Amino acid sequence: MSYLGPEFDPPTPRRFPRRPLVVGLAALVPGALLGWLVYEAVGAPGDAGGPDRTSAVATPRHTGGSPSAQDDGKAPAGSSTPAAPAPPASPSAPGASAPAASGPLKGKVVVIDPGHNPGNVQHTAAINRKVDIGTNWKECDTTGTSTNDGYAEARFSLDVAHRMRALLEQQGATVKLTQDGDRPYGPCVDERARIGNTAHADAVVSIHADGSAPGNRGFHVILPAAVHAGAADTRLIVGPSRDLGERIAGNFVRVTGSAPSNYVGDGTGIVTRKDLGGLNLSTVPKVFIECGNMRDSKDAALLTSGAWRQKAAQGISEGIVSFLRG
Repeated sequence: MSYLGPEFDPPTPRRFPRRPLVVGLAALVPGALLGWLVYEAVGAPGDAGGPDRTSAVATPRHTGGSPSAQDDGKAPAGSSTPAAPAPPASPSAPGASAPAASGPLKGKVVVIDPGHNPGNVQHTAAINRKVDIGTNWKECDTTGTSTNDGYAEARFSLDVAHRMRALLEQQGATVKLTQDGDRPYGPCVDERARIGNTAHADAVVSIHADGSAPGNRGFHVILPAAVHAGAADTRLIVGPSRDLGERIAGNFVRVTGSAPSNYVGDGTGIVTRKDLGGLNLSTVPKVFIECGNMRDSKDAALLTSGAWRQKAAQGISEGIVSFLRG
């Protein structure tokens, strides 16, 4: 996802000193401090290696995408999940969860929202139509961004979603996807919110990768602001969504070794926004995660690595497990 959109100016890139960053992280997510220190000592995993696009868990059903960088209308310690899960069972309907296994998350519903759709590029008129997000009107969806070599955000987000589904189902959760490459485009951002609401999800996470300027690196988690306008009312989910987001951020640092964003979030890896329909229209705890910047060569080397995507899926999933277990 890029920040370049009709109603959101791109932030001015900023660099933050390492020492305040470590202090901020320690205060925000104490369980992540060890992972951050390892990152400082040895660098992010994959920095010295080339892309590895093999899928360790599941391969997205569609591999189309667009190199266009656009905004889709959006920006502590937990329980361990298995590091090498078996591939998920094929559900009877695309996007549906396999039957939940026994485990600590039995009875919990998790909705994973893979950002964009590989087919969006072929349906620009449909995804450009405006939908009401409470605070204003935004495009239904966008094509998303890509690496300079053309690896699409839509492919990335769907691959990570498949890996997360396998991990969370092994913990006993019922997992639903908002799309599984099974529809020609979309869904629109308002429908993505409704899917989580209708499922009465205990947690919803939208998976993305950013399309910012080269040199801007790192991940950030986007939380819903308190919004009460039109069809949007996030006041009841602001608190639990922050808890979910902070746990995901801490576990993401610990498992992947990746640093929080150096261009938004003041070094915390946490951003709050009120201009995203997927958050504004949610009535259940929900966050977005931008796993890295596809337009930066070092971040792109991570995002295109199947081994790193497995770590990303594990870090996000462990944050969800931590949140749901309390």
